[in-house]
Amino acid sequence: MRLLLTSAGIKNTSIHNALVDLLGKPIADSNALCIPTAGYGHPQGSPAGAWRFITGQSSTPMCELGWKSMGVLELTALPSIDEERWVPWVRETDVLLVNGGDALYLCHWMRQSRLADLLPSLRETVWVGLSAGSMVMTPRIGEDFVEWKPPTGGDSTLGIVDFSIFPHLDHELLPENTMADAERWAADIQGPAYAIDDETAITVTDGTVDVVSEGHWKLFSS
Repeated sequence: MRLLLTSAGIKNTSIHNALVDLLGKPIADSNALCIPTAGYGHPQGSPAGAWRFITGQSSTPMCELGWKSMGVLELTALPSIDEERWVPWVRETDVLLVNGGDALYLCHWMRQSRLADLLPSLRETVWVGLSAGSMVMTPRIGEDFVEWKPPTGGDSTLGIVDFSIFPHLDHELLPENTMADAERWAADIQGPAYAIDDETAITVTDGTVDVVSEGHWKLFSS
């Protein structure tokens, strides 16, 4: 699986170009499924927020980029559907667009739905994460980002990559997301971690990690 881990979607030309490179073809020739699930788990999430994400009317460009086709994959519904039905939907798509919200809630439903089990076999699929949709791929999110409490406790996520992510660095509406806050967060993570602003994304292809940015970011080493 190829990863494009963003803080706030496809916010600039550099991130857009990185997405096209990962797809290996134009967006207009690519089929997409969007996953709104994480938005329902966060205290600030709402049905209106999910609707804005799906319809491309949010401030985080994902679904409105001109895809060849667009569908909605709601993870909470999958356990009630035979895998013979929904697994082909996932295998046949070019890209999964994963909404922000609560990373632990998203992680829980990725495991419950067994989408997490499917990921290693999706070698040509592109995963585009938005905030929590990016953080879910990391080993842990840190106590600062715990809102919804998983049944197992803790702050562990999927660990598809070996680094953690602090999104929305220095966002004007998030006074608790300064670089000093990120440094304190990283000290608790006990592993490599990136702080990224909304103009920054991280690509992962065959284990190679690259930062794509028109803003600012910092790597904290363990």
